[in-house]
Amino acid sequence: MTRINTNVPSLVAQNRLQASNSDLNSALTRLSTGLRINSGKDDPAGLIASEALRSEITGLNKAVTNTRRAGQIITTADSAMGQINSLLNDVRGLVVEAANTGALSSEEISANQLQIDSSLEAINRIAQSTTFQGRKLLDGSLDYTSTIGAASSVADSSIQSAQLGTSGSLAVNVVVDTAASQASSNVGAAGFTAAAAASTTVTSGADVITITAASTGSDFNDVQVAFTDDAAIGDVAAAAAYDATQRTITVTYNSAAATTTNSDMDAITAAIGALGDFGAVLVGTGTNALTEPATNATTGDSGGEVLNADLVFQLTGSGGAETFNFSSGTSKGQIADAISLVSDSTGVSASVAGGILNVTSTDYGTDALVDIDVISEGAGGTFGTTLSAARATGTNIVASVNGIEAEGVANTLSINTSTLDLSLTVDAGSSTNFSFNITGGGATFQLGADVTSTQQASIGIASVSTGQLGGATGRLYELGSGQAKSLSNDVSGAADVIDEVINKVTSVRGRLGAFQSTTLESNLVSLNETAANLQEAESSIRDADFAAESANLTRAQILVQSGTNVLALANQNPQNVLALLR
Repeated sequence: MTRINTNVPSLVAQNRLQASNSDLNSALTRLSTGLRINSGKDDPAGLIASEALRSEITGLNKAVTNTRRAGQIITTADSAMGQINSLLNDVRGLVVEAANTGALSSEEISANQLQIDSSLEAINRIAQSTTFQGRKLLDGSLDYTSTIGAASSVADSSIQSAQLGTSGSLAVNVVVDTAASQASSNVGAAGFTAAAAASTTVTSGADVITITAASTGSDFNDVQVAFTDDAAIGDVAAAAAYDATQRTITVTYNSAAATTTNSDMDAITAAIGALGDFGAVLVGTGTNALTEPATNATTGDSGGEVLNADLVFQLTGSGGAETFNFSSGTSKGQIADAISLVSDSTGVSASVAGGILNVTSTDYGTDALVDIDVISEGAGGTFGTTLSAARATGTNIVASVNGIEAEGVANTLSINTSTLDLSLTVDAGSSTNFSFNITGGGATFQLGADVTSTQQASIGIASVSTGQLGGATGRLYELGSGQAKSLSNDVSGAADVIDEVINKVTSVRGRLGAFQSTTLESNLVSLNETAANLQEAESSIRDADFAAESANLTRAQILVQSGTNVLALANQNPQNVLALLR
C-alpha cells in the first residue's frame, strides 16, 4: 500500500493493544483483590446473585450470634435454678427431720425452722439478683402475661412457649370432654348383715322399756343407755340426751323426787321417746322405780351393716399397701375409718354413703389405684363376693386446646405445638370449659436470618420467688415461720408443698435444658452449616480463580508486549513511501 493518510495496520495494532491492556488490567485487579467480580460490569448477573448471598450470610452470622447469646442466657438461668434446687433439697431434709417429733425437742424443730427461713430468703434473693447484662431472668419479668387467673376452675398453670404473631395476643380455648376420675370400688349392702332399726331393752320389775332407733344402719350399733340418779334435777320428769359421737343415751332421773312418778319407768320412757333419734315402748304398769343395771344396756349390732364373718384383706393403692384384719361384727364405718387412717401411706380412703362402703383413691388418673385382695374370709362372709371391682384404676382428663387434643395426666392437661406449649391443672374432677388470652410477655429469641415468627423462638420463665413457687398443694412461702405450713403448724403439708415445688423447679430446668439442646444447639449447627454452604456458593461466584487469572495475566503481558512491538512496526510502514520520492 502506498497511502499514508490512514495506517490501517497501525489502527488494528492499537485496537489489539488496547484490548490486551484491558485484559492485563482486569487480571491485575482480580489478582490484587482476590475477586472475580469487582464491579457490576465484570458480571452483572453474578453480582446480583453474590450480593443476595452476602445479605443472607450476614443475617445468618447475626443469627449465630443471637443463638449463642440465647444459650448464654439459658445457661445463666439454669445455673441459678440449680442453686435453688440445692436449697429446696436442704429444706426437704429439714422437713423430714422435723417430722420426727418423738426424738426431736421443740428447740431442735425451731432450729430447723430458722434454717428453712434462711433458705426461703436465699431463694427470694436468687430470684431477684439473677441477671444477664442487667436484665433479670427469674423474677417473672420473662413470664407470659395472660388472663388465666379469671378461670376459676384452674388450680395451676404454666405457659412455656407461645407465638403471639403480629397481633401480640393469642386466644386459648379449653374444652374438657371428660373429667379425670379416681379409682373406686365399693361393697354394697349384701356384703354386710342387713340394716335394721337398732334396739335394746331396759327392765325394772315387771316394767320393760324397748328402745328402738328411728333409723336403720350401723350408726346406731353399740349405742349405750346410761342412767344417772341426780337429785339436782328437782321434782321434774326424767330427762334424756343422745350423744351421736359417743353413741350414748344418758338418762337423768331423781329417785328421791316428791312425785314418785318422776322416777317411774313411764317417765323415763317418755324422756327417751322425746329424743327423736330413738323411740321407746313400755310394757308394764310403768310405776316401778328404776333399778339401775350393773352394766349399761347397749344396742349391740342390732342396727346391722356389719361383717358377717372375720375378714383379712390387703389394700393396695398408688402410695403403697396395707393389710387389714377385721373380726365379725365390724361395721362399715369402722372399716372406712381404718382405711382412711392410713390413706397417707396407701393413697386410698374410704367412706360410707347410702349404706355403701366406698373405697376410693385419693389421687386421680390412670396412676390412681385401688386393689382389694381378700386373703381370707370366714364362713358365711359376703364381703369379697360383693366387691364391685377387686382392682380399679382412675382415668385421665380428656380435653382439647384450640381444637387440638391435649395430653392428659390425672387433672393436668398439656399441649406442645409450634405456636403454643402450656400445661394446665384443673380442680380435681373438674369438667368445666374455660377460655383465656395470652397477651404478651415471654423471652423471644431471633434464631434465623429473617425477622419472621417462624424464625423466632419464644420461651417463658416464671418467677421462682417463694410467693410464686408451688401449685395445688400450696406455695413455698407457707413454710416460713408463723405460716400455715410451718414446721410447728403443718409439717405434713410442708412436705407436700416442698415435693411439688422441687418437681416444678426440676421440670422448668429440664424444659430450659431441652430448649437449649434441641432448639438452640441444633439451630447453631444448622446455621453454621448453612452459612458455610452459602459462603462457598458466594465464593464460587465472586472470588477469583488465581490459577486461571495468573495464566490470563501472563497471556495479557505477552500480548501487550507483542502488541507494542507490532504497533511500532506498523507505524514504520508509511516511511517506505519516501523511497518513491528520491
